Amino acid sequence: MADKRSRVNWRGYLPAIVTPFSDDGALDPQRLGTYLEWLLAAGMHGLVIGGTTGEWTSLSPAERRDLFSMVGAQMKGRLPIIAGCTSFTPHESIDLARHARDCGFDGILLTPPPYVRPSEEELFRFYKSVSDANVLPVCVYNWPPGTGIDMPPELLARIAVLDGVVALKQSTGRLDLFVKTFFMLRETVRIFGFAMDEHGLTLLNGAGGDGTMGAGGVLGRDQPDFYNHLWAGNLDAARACGAKDRMILDQWYTPDLVGRFGSGPAVLKAAFDVLGMPLGGVRAPLIDVDAHGRAQVEATLRQIGKL
Repeated sequence: MADKRSRVNWRGYLPAIVTPFSDDGALDPQRLGTYLEWLLAAGMHGLVIGGTTGEWTSLSPAERRDLFSMVGAQMKGRLPIIAGCTSFTPHESIDLARHARDCGFDGILLTPPPYVRPSEEELFRFYKSVSDANVLPVCVYNWPPGTGIDMPPELLARIAVLDGVVALKQSTGRLDLFVKTFFMLRETVRIFGFAMDEHGLTLLNGAGGDGTMGAGGVLGRDQPDFYNHLWAGNLDAARACGAKDRMILDQWYTPDLVGRFGSGPAVLKAAFDVLGMPLGGVRAPLIDVDAHGRAQVEATLRQIGKL
């Protein structure tokens, strides 16, 4: 199984980026291009495109493909790029994966189909269908807040042995399940989802692990530097970077990673706007952060030293 892990070079901090829109709500290639170059210059170890943070739920099928085309044209070969291909059916996910492959993407990120709450056997067959299509390496995403399903470690172990599955983003809200999953599967697939706190640092330093697929990359270099310092053996510097990431998580999100004063995409877009990089608003049914929420975002960024 070790060779499955070696098929990809994904590790470190890979932000799930927001999708920039113009003032009239359309995809904005110029804002996207500026944002991508900023993320690259900040040292991100890879990017996740068109996921939950990227508002895939409000993008049309054509827009999802256009987004992959724009990102692939600019970023292919410059760092790992992973396409969010969550859909209601395996057929839709496979079609999106094929387009992502043609655009130069390195893999796909795939949650369980949302809303319908499939059984464990249905979930296994869903992932098997995508794996068997052999389009791109698959990162399975366990995302209970968005799907209503917290896949148990035993099911994840069944899915992890599928040949096309090379990674797992484990976003369960339970630390015990995260740790159990990590020790069960760390030799089989790459494991993402480590908190950049003392728990995460202890696990990563003592037992290994691959990285974090975080939200937006809003703190710039501090987030990938958590891993850069860890790999260099400078745990105090890693701890300092991680403390900044934990501050935004604690102040902006609930323990279940739901925004405290707006949706995740809305909070991150407000943060980038405060930082001087306007990426547009969010699309309905989401709404932009109000003045009170924006003030809280600004206060956190000022406390961290970003303003």
